[in-house]
Amino acid sequence: MSVDTHLDLGLLDSFLRAHRDDMLADLAAYVRLETPSDDLDALACGRDWVGAWVKERLGHPAAARTEPGGDHGDTLVLDYPGTPQGVAAAPVAVLAHYDTVWPLGTIEDIPFSVSDDIIRGPGVFDMKAGLVQAVWALRALDALGLPRPPVRFILNGDEELGSPASRPVIEEACRGAAAVLVFEASADGAVKTARKGVGLFDLTLTGVEAHAGLDPTAGASAITALAEFVLHATALTDLEAGTSVNVGVVAGGTRRNVTAGSAHAGIDVRVASAAEAERVERQLREWRPSNPLVQARVDGGWNRPVMARTPGIADLFARARGLAAQLGFELREIAVGGASDGNFAAALGLPVLDGVGAVGSGAHARDEHATVSGMLERAALAAGLVSSLAH
Repeated sequence: MSVDTHLDLGLLDSFLRAHRDDMLADLAAYVRLETPSDDLDALACGRDWVGAWVKERLGHPAAARTEPGGDHGDTLVLDYPGTPQGVAAAPVAVLAHYDTVWPLGTIEDIPFSVSDDIIRGPGVFDMKAGLVQAVWALRALDALGLPRPPVRFILNGDEELGSPASRPVIEEACRGAAAVLVFEASADGAVKTARKGVGLFDLTLTGVEAHAGLDPTAGASAITALAEFVLHATALTDLEAGTSVNVGVVAGGTRRNVTAGSAHAGIDVRVASAAEAERVERQLREWRPSNPLVQARVDGGWNRPVMARTPGIADLFARARGLAAQLGFELREIAVGGASDGNFAAALGLPVLDGVGAVGSGAHARDEHATVSGMLERAALAAGLVSSLAH
């Protein structure tokens, strides 16, 4: 995929560096507005702030809608038309979530701060800096009169919960996009061109209770069956194929002297291919306890499909890598075990570049941080990448 050599990346870089303090002020306001995934009131405030802020920075969109999330955060979809040079191009979809894992009050323990190159604060790395970068990338293009295609922002408030309400909105809004840019945080600076699919399964076992001392053969232990299942499920791991199966939660029984009449297991599955997804799910659902008196039921399914490195994704990365070289840095790619909303777009066959957000580390950790230099560098890269897709 060729890169537009007529694009003045130095001009973009200079504009963004001149607005460093403005970008940091926006990020400070955003981080201080806490948006935990499980607090609907806080999420509503965050949704309203984000919507007003984007309009303040980029003007009123051609179309805007809010898709209700019900018991979860809402999703904002904002459409900005392209410039005359790029108006006929297919739109670029920008994915970003405004919810975080941090509960209200965390900002008091981990206040927003900038020290030299390090930016700290709850959600700054995952992924509030990413949205600031995306918005300022477009602001730079518009301020400098550079071409860009139509851009559609898809901003959801339930990503950290697995995007249960926003998934259909994301899939519908991404259809027909020329590219999907996911402003999740980078992986040590690398963008993500492949992500594993995620399966979340629950095993429920129902045994037969009896007095463990007076009549030890009368019952059928759900916990014994659970032990069998844990060994079975763990053995499905195939690291060479990119598959891991983790039984992360177990519970069962009522009392020491009662043969366990019930047990439960929570299972997390990560796969790198659809074939592995089919194999593991079949093996989980077809498993039966050795004691026929114990009944087994497996619920759940695939939370996010596999994001494979398709030719379209490879081409989009090559385009971004070429632009990064013009900006003076090497852009690396990586495949990761974690999933994001980019998985949904990739499963539609769209070219997706994930992890184009913050440079830093510590997602979901108290030492979470982003870098100022990374914010400026990646905003310039995003601006160049969006503009290059106007042709």
